[in-house]
Amino acid sequence: MALRLYNTLSRQVEPFEPLQKGQVSLYTCGPTVYNYAHIGNFRTFLFEDLLRRWLEASGYEVFHIMNLTDVDDRTIAAARDKGVSLREHVDPFARAFEEDRDWLRILPAHAQPRATQYIPAMIRLIEGLLEKGVAYRGEDGSVYFSIAKFPAYGRLSRLDTRELKTGASGVTADEYAKEDARDFVLWKAAKLEDETVGAAWDAPFGRGRPGWHIECSAMALELIRQRLGTDVLDIHAGGVDLIFPHHEDEIAQSCAFTGKDQFARYWLHGEFLNMRGSKMSKRFGNITTPRDLREDGVDPGAVRLLMFQTHYRQKLDLTDDGLAAAQEASRRLGEFQNRLKRTKSGSDSPRLAQAAERLNRDLVEALNDDLNAPRAVAAMFVFMNEGNAALDAGERPETAVLSSWEKAEGVLGVTSHVHSTVVETQTGELTWTVLAPTMVVTPPITPPSDPVAAQEWATGWATARAQYKSARNYAEADRIRALLGEHGFQVRDSRDGSIEVVRTAGSKSKTKT
Repeated sequence: MALRLYNTLSRQVEPFEPLQKGQVSLYTCGPTVYNYAHIGNFRTFLFEDLLRRWLEASGYEVFHIMNLTDVDDRTIAAARDKGVSLREHVDPFARAFEEDRDWLRILPAHAQPRATQYIPAMIRLIEGLLEKGVAYRGEDGSVYFSIAKFPAYGRLSRLDTRELKTGASGVTADEYAKEDARDFVLWKAAKLEDETVGAAWDAPFGRGRPGWHIECSAMALELIRQRLGTDVLDIHAGGVDLIFPHHEDEIAQSCAFTGKDQFARYWLHGEFLNMRGSKMSKRFGNITTPRDLREDGVDPGAVRLLMFQTHYRQKLDLTDDGLAAAQEASRRLGEFQNRLKRTKSGSDSPRLAQAAERLNRDLVEALNDDLNAPRAVAAMFVFMNEGNAALDAGERPETAVLSSWEKAEGVLGVTSHVHSTVVETQTGELTWTVLAPTMVVTPPITPPSDPVAAQEWATGWATARAQYKSARNYAEADRIRALLGEHGFQVRDSRDGSIEVVRTAGSKSKTKT
C-alpha cells in the first residue's frame, strides 16, 4: 500500500503524490521563541519528525523547512518586560529549543529561517498584495488583507465568512477569535514598544513590523522558489490550533500573491497534548518542558514511545502512570536492542528471519496508513518478544535481521539507551573479561557521580557478587544485589554464565550518609 495521509483541506485520507517525483517539500511551523517550548509543542514536532523520517525511509528526497518566530506580539512584550532588546531575549530560547529538539532525537530541518532574517521578503510580498488590490492601508497606518477580495477564504477551517464580523480597521492581534476575523494585519505600524526593543523596520508603506501570518508565507515561498523553483508546497504541517487563523491566513495571502489556487497540497495537523484534561499551555500554568523530563532522568526514547502510542490525530493525556509505563517499555526495547547486537552471528536463523520480515511488512503497512505509529510500535514489541524467545533458544541474528530492527528504530526512535556491561566467566578459573575501560576490584560502597564511572563501579560489585556465588556465600551475594538495586542497577544472570549489569531507565544514584 502506498503512503496515504489525512488532508485537513479535504477532510479525507488521500494517496500522497508529490509535485515532483521523488522530491517532497515540507514546511512545519516552528516555535515562537519567547519562552521555553513545552512538551505539548514537541508533540507536534515529534509527529512531524515521524513524517519526515518515514518519507525519507520510503525513498523520497525531503526538503524540510521549520521556521523560528522571533518577532510577534509575545516576543516583543517579553523583551519589553525584561528591559532588553528583542534579539537578547529570543536568542537564549532559540538555543534552548535546539537543545531540546536534539535531545528528543528530532532531525534538524534543512532550513531553519528566523522571521527577522526575512523582513525584505515580507515587504516584497506585501507590496505585491497592495499592487493586486487585495491589501490596503488602514487608518492606523497598518496594512491589512481584504478577505472580501479572496472568495476562497475559510476553505481550510470550513468557516462561513458570512458569520464573521466586519471591522473597518481589521484585526491587529496575532491570535484572535473566529468571530473577530475579518481583515487581518499584514504589517503593523510601529509603536513605541516596538522601537524600544528593536522590532521596527522601514518599508515603502510605513515603518513597522510584520504580522505573524505573513512571516511563514514569505519564508516558505522564498525558500521553495530558491530550492525547487515552485510556489506550491507538497506538505504544510502544524498543530490543530494553527488551522485558524494562522494557516487559513497563510493560504489567503500566499495564493493571492502567487495567483495559484494552492499554497500547499496536503495540510497535516496534530492534536493536543493534555494535562489533567486541559490543553497544555503557559496561560493555564500546566506546562512540562523537555528539560524538566531530562532533569528527572527520563530517556528521550521513552518520551517518543509515549507520544507514538497514540495516533497524531487523537488527543493524548500526559500522566505520571503513562510516562512510567513508557519508560519501562522503552527500557525493555533498549535491553533487547543491546542483546540483539551483542549476539550477532554469520547467518540468520529461519525463525528470526521470518520475524524480521514480518516486522518490516507491518511497519510499512502501519506508517503508510496515515502514520499509524501505534501499530508500528506494536510491531516492534511483537518482534522483541519473538526475538527474545529465539535468542533464548540459542538462535542468532545476522545482518538482515538487524537491518529490519534498525529501520524501525531509525524511524520511530523509541528505544532507551540502556547502559549495560557484560561480565563473562571462564568456568572453574574465575577469570573475568569486563567490557569497560577499567574495573575497580574493590569498589567503594557508594557510586561516583559520573555515569561512566558509576557503571564501572556497578560492574566491579557484580564481579564480586559472582565470586561470592561461586564460593556459595549466597548471603553476601544477596547483599551486593540489594546494594546495586538501591543505586539503580539490576544484575541479571544468563544461562551461559554471563552477567549483565543494567542501569534502569530514569534511575539516579543515591548517596548514603
